[in-house]
Parts: sequence; structure tokens; C-alpha cells
Amino acid sequence: MLNCHQATQLLSEKMDRPLNIKENMSLFLHTSMCSACRNFGNQMDEIRNISRNYMKQDLKDNGEKENR
Repeated sequence: MLNCHQATQLLSEKMDRPLNIKENMSLFLHTSMCSACRNFGNQMDEIRNISRNYMKQDLKDNGEKENR
């Protein structure tokens, strides 16, 4: 069973690489019981989505400036 430190480490690594089956299962079991780590994972996903949307908007805005 993972502790919270290990779970948050895996949640962070999950953003950069695919987790193996053992890591995924361990993380799933931990986050199904630990609301703090589940919230951390949700926050990490939201930060990634916000960053992606910001970059898309920034690229779009820069493209519009160049076309003027």
C-alpha cells in the first residue's frame, strides 16, 4: 500500500510518463481511499488543462498580431 508521499510522487510522474500496471493499481487503491491525494490528482489535471489552454490562446493571440 502506498503512503501519501509515494502517491503524490506517482501522480506527478503520471503527468510525464505512462505508469505501469502495478503503479496504476497501487495509485488507484490509494486515491480511492484518500481524498487528499485524490484532490491533489484532480488539481494536477486542472493545472495541466489550464496551462494547455493558456498556451493555445497565447499562440492564437500571437498569430493574430502577426496577421495585422
